[in-house]
Amino acid sequence: MVMKFSFYALKLSLIIFIVFIIQVIFSGFSELFILNEQSFSQFWRFLTSIFLHADLLHLLYNLFALALFGSILESLVGKLKFLVVFFVSGILANLVSINFYSNSLGASGAIFGIIGALIMIRPTMFVWAFGLPMPIFVAGILWAVGDFIGAVGYLSGNPINNTGNIAHLSGMFFGFIFGLLFRNKNTKNKKLNYGIVMDERYMRDWEERNLK
Repeated sequence: MVMKFSFYALKLSLIIFIVFIIQVIFSGFSELFILNEQSFSQFWRFLTSIFLHADLLHLLYNLFALALFGSILESLVGKLKFLVVFFVSGILANLVSINFYSNSLGASGAIFGIIGALIMIRPTMFVWAFGLPMPIFVAGILWAVGDFIGAVGYLSGNPINNTGNIAHLSGMFFGFIFGLLFRNKNTKNKKLNYGIVMDERYMRDWEERNLK
């Protein structure tokens, strides 16, 4: 069965862009939805903070990654599984990062969940990263190493920048889990499809002709 491609990665990108316009126009809007110490009593922040971004550069980086990697994942696993990876990875990454950052925002955790799933499903797929074409699993290792260094710097009191490295690593971890589940399911389905399927009516006709 051919899955219908519904462009949900692009639709999410458009929503995020519109939300950023609202952030720019209405001061104080971000404070209502950002991930911060109020999140455990205002649970929507674990979801809504995914759609907020700090500045234009932050937005553009994430929109490019979401549109590219999200569309690839959606084409491989379908829209529903893609949406599960995006939202669940993003929310779980926020549940982890709230324990380390006083406040945070952005779709990076969700996007790294998408990347993690792609690494498990299509590890040898080539992507352009760090100015070079390379398999996505190699790019994933390099991204993870960079985030690990950033996380260590942050936790040791010497942050390299204001990047949410822990959210990135958490999102990628949860993406690995989803990717492994989807890959195993697809492999099982392929093995089942290798069997010989015989039409029941044909078999009955054959029995009547040859077994009387």
